[in-house]
Amino acid sequence: MKDDDRQVLRFDCGATWLNLLATRGRCFGADPVERIATPERLGEWLDRSELSPTRPPSMADVRQAQALRETLRALALAVVAEEPPPADVTDELTRFLDATPDHVRLVAGERLTRQSPPTAVAALGRVARQAVDHLTGPGRQALAICPESDCRGVFANPTGRRRWCPSPACASRGRVRAHRERRRTGADGPSGG
Repeated sequence: MKDDDRQVLRFDCGATWLNLLATRGRCFGADPVERIATPERLGEWLDRSELSPTRPPSMADVRQAQALRETLRALALAVVAEEPPPADVTDELTRFLDATPDHVRLVAGERLTRQSPPTAVAALGRVARQAVDHLTGPGRQALAICPESDCRGVFANPTGRRRWCPSPACASRGRVRAHRERRRTGADGPSGG
């Protein structure tokens, strides 16, 4: 996989907060991929998520986005695994939410929208609230974890039919490994499939 391909922002995980988790790829591998390392990249991600803040992101906002992402990842992995969430991580998210109130102001235009968040942190507060709603509501039952050991990406799987996260690399590696295992054990029939 080319380095440029590894840096592509992902918007296919099923929810904005899950797409935030995908801004760091191969998190559990030897060579993680950071996709929002600069204020410009964070700004691009927020813009494509329809959360462009009035004020452009700063490097401090990048660090806050990365910290929030890892907090949400820890909670999501626990929820999907049906394990108790780490108390310190839960407390960290609660503190973040308390510090970033979001007063909803609707804008009626060609379509109904919310007023733009004033800052990147306010935009991230909206993402965090979406995550909390998803992790504590019935939608949590449709979450899955990619089985690739270096990925372990969390994604929405409402049909329960997906085996891997939406990353083509994970599905490809998983299929190749499964094919090799079938060949090794003789599970492939005469047709090879």
